[in-house]
Amino acid sequence: MYRSLILLVGVLSLGACAQKTNVSSSAMEKEYTIESPDQSIKVRFSLTPGQSATYTVSRGGATVLQDSRLGVVMEDADLSQGLTLASVSGVESVKDNYEILTAKRKENSYRANKRTFHLKNAEGRQLDVIFQVSNDGVAFRYYFPGQASGRKTVTREVTSFKLPEGTKGWLQPMSDAKTGWESTNPSYEEYYQKGIPVGTPSPIKAGWVFPALFQTAGDNWVLLSETASYGEYCGSRLGQNSPGGEYSLAFPEAVEKMAGGGVNPTSELPFYSPWRLVAVGSLKTIAESTLGIDLAKPAMSMNKDFIKPGKSAWSWAILKDDSTVYDVQKRFIDYASRMKWSYTLIDADWDKKIGYEKVKELADYAKTKNVGLLLWYNSAGPWNTAPYTPRDKMLTHESRTQEFKRLQDMGIKGVKIDFFGGDGQSVMQYYNDILKDAAEHQLLVNFHGCTLPRGWQRTYPNLMTMESIKGFEFITFEQQNADEEPAHATVIPFTRNVFDPMDFTPVNLTTIPRITRRTTPGFELALSVLFTSGVQHYVEIPSGMAKMPAYVQEFLRGVPSVWEDAKFVHGYPGKEVVMARKANGKWYVAGINGEKTAKTLQLDLSFLDGKKGSLITDGTDAAGMQQQTIDPVKGGTTTVELKPNGGFVMVF
Repeated sequence: MYRSLILLVGVLSLGACAQKTNVSSSAMEKEYTIESPDQSIKVRFSLTPGQSATYTVSRGGATVLQDSRLGVVMEDADLSQGLTLASVSGVESVKDNYEILTAKRKENSYRANKRTFHLKNAEGRQLDVIFQVSNDGVAFRYYFPGQASGRKTVTREVTSFKLPEGTKGWLQPMSDAKTGWESTNPSYEEYYQKGIPVGTPSPIKAGWVFPALFQTAGDNWVLLSETASYGEYCGSRLGQNSPGGEYSLAFPEAVEKMAGGGVNPTSELPFYSPWRLVAVGSLKTIAESTLGIDLAKPAMSMNKDFIKPGKSAWSWAILKDDSTVYDVQKRFIDYASRMKWSYTLIDADWDKKIGYEKVKELADYAKTKNVGLLLWYNSAGPWNTAPYTPRDKMLTHESRTQEFKRLQDMGIKGVKIDFFGGDGQSVMQYYNDILKDAAEHQLLVNFHGCTLPRGWQRTYPNLMTMESIKGFEFITFEQQNADEEPAHATVIPFTRNVFDPMDFTPVNLTTIPRITRRTTPGFELALSVLFTSGVQHYVEIPSGMAKMPAYVQEFLRGVPSVWEDAKFVHGYPGKEVVMARKANGKWYVAGINGEKTAKTLQLDLSFLDGKKGSLITDGTDAAGMQQQTIDPVKGGTTTVELKPNGGFVMVF
């Protein structure tokens, strides 16, 4: 009876959503709730009898996160226990509208309810927990107030996410630092484990990467991630062990840092942690969410005239190191021009095999073809032994600005920077410093062998894409990776590529040297729509593209680089996925089958209002493709046949 009365008082205190006055310490209750604007998602915040802060999350009355922990431990203060509530804010309405060119939706609107809990420990040290609840999920972060002199260090967070028993997860192991080829890990390049029981330990001690997807009871899905980490904090992950389904937030390993830099968050007061994200809803809600971008900082002030998303030709994926020579790159510039693609990427060792002067010639030639050049760099430093060059040009502000000025004068449009050293605070700062310096010299940026973007593409509009995925290049190395691709690709639209642009480098329509491709041409073509990236590097080479029917080539000329809207149509991670994207007055619908059995899909395409369109799918012509007219059923479902590991694209 007493607990029910406390709950009632806590809820009544939120009666006016616009209320902004603090609740005084004399009126403190034990529990408080914050609801989404549509009241479908509810967060309950409380203090335990042991004076630790906890929260739960429910959707439609069903619990999706059970009692989970909040708090941090600092070098000079424990802010995870012995806590009291100094005050609690009223509920504030948060509204934000913004435009972004490198996401699933150009124009975005964010609405949420916000509440701040002001905590302090027995010594009077303060910690704020800020919650924002939107219709597609929950976000919270810590604020470290105060004006104390000197830098403060967070040694660990006790933050956790406790999933109910019976939940299934789609999680990618985090690779241990300093492992892999030339000690270049971690690079978010493991395969997702699919549909595993909640609480399954990671096979690698470093834990699990963000985002992590879970299916709870009923139609409730949860995607855990983080956003807005700008160098004041490290990048985090989920710990290796999750007893009872409770996943704890973990910091990077000790070696994930720049030379002379740090791993754990260290900063002058006051400062914020990144937002911890709990996207909640149906699988459709997860696939369409922009929560990880909504909570990133707005775009920094810069001249945006040079920011032009587009498609790029790229020789290295199929032809490897020997293709980085003048004549081959000139042919790829011609190829990009024929395909009406915006860019050509020249990969590693161009400085040795072509040289700056000849690259300037290529840039001048490309300009006459309406094509821009992108150049590869090694991020360098002692954290890897990768021999490729240019190396060591990115390490300091002085060396970066000198190099970027040279590139700008040469007419280069962007850089691809590879092989980063992990997720420690100093490495996260390194990423941000590169983006700022590149913007000053009007250069687009693509990071490879790297961390998760975490919403940076909104704050730095010149960030076009980041790898952070086991992408196509791995397929060219081992047959096992080609065997895994069909199922792997059906997980990505619900995980890695939900919020952030991804340089998977898709679309191989013909052959891969020494590898048997397991996907059909229709599957590969669909990836041009399913995967989103500010610059999309296509791996198909000129000789392969020449074998494709004219309608396939024309489709790849016309695939938009900026999307206006996105809809989830059908799917389940690991099995199949169908997404629709809108641009320039047209809808593009693409689907893939991640399994080895043929399927008949019943798709609800009613949003097309009965418009007729064209369908390209797997067929029997010389290229294994076919094109036909498709007329979606009004008010009903439209039948689409998928071959094993097959796919399709439609345009309306």
